[in-house]
Amino acid sequence: MLNEYIYLDNASITRLDERVLEEMKKYFFKNYAIPTSESGYSMGIESREALDKIREKIANSLGASKEEFIFTSGNTESSNIALKSVVMAANLKNDLLSNSESSKEKNSVHIIVSKIEDFSVLNTAKTLEKMGFGVKYLDVDSEGLISPENLKESISDETIIVSIQHANQEIGTIQDIKTIGKICKEKNVIFHTDATHSFVRVPIDIKKIDVDLISVSAHTIHGPAGVGGLYIRKGTPISKWMDGGFQEYNLRAGTENIPGAAGFAKAVELITEKENSKLLKMRDHLINRILTEIPQTVLNGHPNHRTPHNVNITFEFVEGESITLHLDMRGFAVSTGSACFSKSLDPSHVILGIGGNPERAHGSVRLTFGRFNNMEEINAVADALATVVENLRKISPLSK
Repeated sequence: MLNEYIYLDNASITRLDERVLEEMKKYFFKNYAIPTSESGYSMGIESREALDKIREKIANSLGASKEEFIFTSGNTESSNIALKSVVMAANLKNDLLSNSESSKEKNSVHIIVSKIEDFSVLNTAKTLEKMGFGVKYLDVDSEGLISPENLKESISDETIIVSIQHANQEIGTIQDIKTIGKICKEKNVIFHTDATHSFVRVPIDIKKIDVDLISVSAHTIHGPAGVGGLYIRKGTPISKWMDGGFQEYNLRAGTENIPGAAGFAKAVELITEKENSKLLKMRDHLINRILTEIPQTVLNGHPNHRTPHNVNITFEFVEGESITLHLDMRGFAVSTGSACFSKSLDPSHVILGIGGNPERAHGSVRLTFGRFNNMEEINAVADALATVVENLRKISPLSK
């Protein structure tokens, strides 16, 4: 059954599941006390016990212990903590900040990220670079994958941390983080991965992968916005992120968002293999229909190693912004890599990163699915796309 308005931008944010909201309510209206120690009052003790169980549930989904997981406001904060706090810890260890030649010595602290990271990682790296730290931006191939050999060659004695995303936010390409982690471990370098767009959609088990830090978020899995987390492997050198109290194992001060954390844990619990299989079938069906029924189209990202809910297509001779606006008028919400559609004047850095030109970036459209989408909606947007692209090409000066 078709909804009145079909939302296909689930990589940006997902609709909250009603069951998640019900789980959150008890911590707004019943058990709303600040978590306290065992010497505190009973309601605070109950909050502490609840938060411990919530934390453990999410940590276990990664194969981790609850002591290795802290709550944050989302993936942006998690990735900022991962990079900046590790660099800060390395800086403090070497006492570089107190040295009169600190800016010179800062360059000996080296960071590696890929060119197609989400802005939470990419702009954090750029900020650190402006502060005088060395940053290497790794190239990716035409499908969005880094070269393990290039990574190995790029790691030096000064490299402190490597940050390579598990899955790309635009094109859905999944990196081989097992191989990346193995390389980092052999080189004795900390490895962080942003798993915002793969968490519980693609299996991650820290017992099988040498990863030290993992950023995750609730807003992409039908959980509440404004809450996320960071997995920190025991023994990883990291400095406190926010000064204040001693919350989150004395790494992030501030009053705990227990309702948000509870909603996050419930969202994790509700993701099933059956649901992920359903998304995968919809993804492959839509890709097949677009590539076979609409000429002069290009699939962006890896054809197989991609998240189960991501389709990113470039439609030649048409602006992605125009497609998006025409689909919106027909009742579909999708996103685009067109510069005009974003607050930035630059075309998608991801499409450019995989070797595409500005025209390919401007013509790209991303469709991402979630729990509340169905195959009927996928067929409806495929039909709409065929009509919209055909009509726009008729009036496009690029197709003449």
